[in-house]
Amino acid sequence: NAAIELRRAADAGDDPEEVPVVLSHEENKPLVALAFKLEDGKFGQLTYMRVYQGKLKKGEFMYNSRTGQKVKAPRLVQMHAQEMTDVDMITAGDIGATFGLECASGDTFVSVKPGNTRVSLESTFVPDPVISLAVRPLKKEQFSGNFAKALSRFQREDPTFRLHSDPDSKETIISGMGELHLEVYVERIKREYGVECEVGQPRVSYRESISTRAEFEYLHKKQSGGSGQFGGITGYIEPHSGADALSNVFVNNVIGNVIPPQFFAAIEKGFLAAAAEGPISGHPIQGVRFVVVDGRSHAVDSNEIAFRTAAIQAFRLAYPSAAPRVLEPIMTVVATVPIEFQGAVTGALARRRGVITGSEAVLGGGSAEIEAEVPLAEMFGYATELRSLTQGKGEFGMEFLERRPVPGNVQKELAEKYAQNKLEGGAAA
Repeated sequence: NAAIELRRAADAGDDPEEVPVVLSHEENKPLVALAFKLEDGKFGQLTYMRVYQGKLKKGEFMYNSRTGQKVKAPRLVQMHAQEMTDVDMITAGDIGATFGLECASGDTFVSVKPGNTRVSLESTFVPDPVISLAVRPLKKEQFSGNFAKALSRFQREDPTFRLHSDPDSKETIISGMGELHLEVYVERIKREYGVECEVGQPRVSYRESISTRAEFEYLHKKQSGGSGQFGGITGYIEPHSGADALSNVFVNNVIGNVIPPQFFAAIEKGFLAAAAEGPISGHPIQGVRFVVVDGRSHAVDSNEIAFRTAAIQAFRLAYPSAAPRVLEPIMTVVATVPIEFQGAVTGALARRRGVITGSEAVLGGGSAEIEAEVPLAEMFGYATELRSLTQGKGEFGMEFLERRPVPGNVQKELAEKYAQNKLEGGAAA
């Protein structure tokens, strides 16, 4: 049996050094045990453990090597099918179970408190998920209750079940090894926790940008009896290039004090607020330089609100004249398939608006590796299609490459859908 000793690096920012350690089956050695399965039972969470070195006694304290937390094994049992037998101790080579441990599948438990060095058993290989679904409870009030408890529990039990929240769409995304895998968990949420869920494809994180320069000049003036609002700005927007081309940049090219210096922060905030939601698809705008070259102010009525509002309206007026476009994420897809299915798989990728960038035989023969650049929006359901095309023998992986403009018909569809959603939202309000 082998484990890894993680030694803290000299520099805090560096990764710890990994040193292989040979374990012994002797009982007098320090405890090293692996939690390899979690299960919810009538007495709470049941943690299955295998002891690789030393021994674990009932009521004994131990440390979670990953978190450093000190925990107690209040009860030890050995399982025989559905029956459990209480035991006082499990030794090296034994498989047992205990209750009440807060841990995740694959955690290592040791008897020596982790310090500058900690021992960790090598966890089993966990492949990357191949399919994702957006899931939410039908009743919003259940989101922070049983729904969250179920997802947290499933994530601890199953290393191949992944969970994250999309920062753009605010959706809860679950990922796993196949459609059936995720369908089982959705059914368990309903059966075990009483939460009906709505399941759908994750929303694609589109972006908007501009293609050319457009001028703007806007004066915000409002008078309502007391002190009013007065702020005017003149300038232009243009595509931003360079190392940080994906960000939005505010540039102050005003000469003199036609705009008091304290209001430039408000102008920048207004610009960034306007860029947070594009008028075509509702997605954030990126890659824009907002340049102010002139402006107007009033000694009494000018304030931050006036200049912030002026920046928002100026951007919205100039944006349609700057040839706006919607950008979609493009993924690099690598599919490994038996050679006899190469033509079918290549054709399927092309139908998904994919561009084949390479194809070669895998060393050893019998398989081919196909590389393509495919829009993420076209990749939903591809895992199922690939298995169908290759009799279950094909596999693929993908990673983000860049964002590119969508075809005109797709941009039109996105614009119509966004306009419809705004109309329905306004009607509901």
